[in-house]
Parts: sequence; structure tokens; C-alpha cells
Amino acid sequence: MHAEGDELWGLRVDKRRAEEMRQDLIGRGLLERGYRPRSEGESLLLPLTGEVPGAERAVFVPFPPREDLARHELVGGIAILQEEDRAAAEKILSSRPSLHTVVVPTGPVTGEFRTRALKVLAGEPTTRTVVTEHGRRFAVDLAHAYFSARLSTERQRVHGLMAEGEEVCDMFAGVGPFAIALSDRASFVVAADLNPAAVSLLCENVRMNRCRNVLPVLADAAHLPGIFPRTFDRVIMNLPMESAQFLPAAFALCRPGGTIHYYALQEEEGAYLDRIRAFPVASVAERRVRSYSPGEWHAVYDIVVGE
Repeated sequence: MHAEGDELWGLRVDKRRAEEMRQDLIGRGLLERGYRPRSEGESLLLPLTGEVPGAERAVFVPFPPREDLARHELVGGIAILQEEDRAAAEKILSSRPSLHTVVVPTGPVTGEFRTRALKVLAGEPTTRTVVTEHGRRFAVDLAHAYFSARLSTERQRVHGLMAEGEEVCDMFAGVGPFAIALSDRASFVVAADLNPAAVSLLCENVRMNRCRNVLPVLADAAHLPGIFPRTFDRVIMNLPMESAQFLPAAFALCRPGGTIHYYALQEEEGAYLDRIRAFPVASVAERRVRSYSPGEWHAVYDIVVGE
């Protein structure tokens, strides 16, 4: 015990990769979260729960008792506030050394590209960050392409359902979190999106994660059956607000016995069952993914396609 803190194992990382490494250490249960990281020039020392290769001994200061922070969502190194409050933004920024920016939306997610305007309240004037999720890294620009960190567990669930060698079509791929997360079990993944900015980031993420079996495609999902005259083992439909109109395309893309994961926002159980059962369905299972707003939630229908 030192007067200024406690001696622990620490891992030295470049500040530009600090959030990525922090998330990786959290995922492996190695980050000592009760202590403040140490800033030393261009590097950051992250406190660890024990020794790992490359670690060094250093003195770390414990975090003070946590103050109440305004409600916010974390996406990589960016915190998204619910309301415009510069004092709260500065407080959040100072509470987490891994953060570089705090923003607030100035409108809802809108348009065919599913984007929203954001205002920077504190930190660096950027909407771009890198998100680490289960060992994968994703370049994200929140102002130009939709991304939800809250679907991380859902992506892992679908990954666990897959058999080795499946062919997958992600109809609304965005920057590629589903497509890339599933790529290590798939033989081939088509990752399509209508948003050129999202497809550009998707291409960057495919390279960054060294995925050799993911094909980025700039296309309207409704046209995919005409582009790919084949049937897939698994189809991802993550366009929660308006994807019902694309069900004909999804069923045209998915082979009999294959699975469609259809995501929707709804206010009552089974809201989309009638529309789904208008197509050849062997079985369908519905589950809640997460709360979205009071009285509304994000649901997924796991549909096994019939003959």
C-alpha cells in the first residue's frame, strides 16, 4: 500500500487503442475496475486483476465513490447523452479516461440510411470511434451509419445457433457487426446495405478483422434475390422499424429448412406473426431482445422456412 494508491499489475497501451483494449480486458475479466488508469504521455496504463504477458507493476489510485452520472449510452470512446447538458457531459468525460467525446442526438433515427444528427457537447469534435465486441473491432461513425452496441449479446446468440459452414445473408448489414461476428462459423457471408457510408465502413471493418469470406454489397435489400440466384442457410433482417416490407425478399433468399432472424419494434406480443405466416413457415419463435421505449420493445422472430 502506497500513500497515493495501491501497487498493481498494469498493461501499457497506446491511448488511441485504449478503449479497444479496455473492452477486451473487461470481456476477459482482467480489468481492475476499481482503480483509475494512469496517463503517461502517449500511453495509458490499465490496471489489471492479475499478471498477464507484457504487464508491469505500477501504483494506481482508486476511483472515488461514484457520483451519479446523467443517463447515457457508451459506443466505443463516445458517450451519448439523452439530453443536452454540457455540465453533465463534462462530468461523464472526466469520469472515464477511455472516453474521447460526449454527444447528444438532435433528432431521431430517420431516413432510408437510419442516421441521426448529433451535437458534440464535450471532448474531441468527432462522431467516429472504434468499438470492440467479443474480440472483433468495428470502425463506427454515429452520424453516418447506424450502430447499436446493445445487440452484442444477440449477435452472440445467433452465432451460437449456427452450424459450421453456413451461407449467410445480412440484408441490412450497416458497418458489419452481424456479418463479421458470424463470419468465423460461416463459409460465405453476403453483407448488404443501401447506405454508401455504411458500406465504406463495412469494407474497412472487413479488412480490420481480416475476414476473407464476407462480401460487402451496396444494394437495396429488395433487389438481393435478383443479384444472388441462390438460397442461404441463414438470413439476418435487422431493420426494426420497417423490415416487414422485405419479408418476400428474405423468403426468396432463404432455403427451405433455413432460418430467418426478423427484428422488429413492437408494442404487443406476436404483432408480426400474421405477416410472417403468410409465407411458408415450418416454425417461428418470438423473443424480446431489449426494451426500446416505454411500452415498446425490440423483438426477434426466429423463423424456420418451410417447403
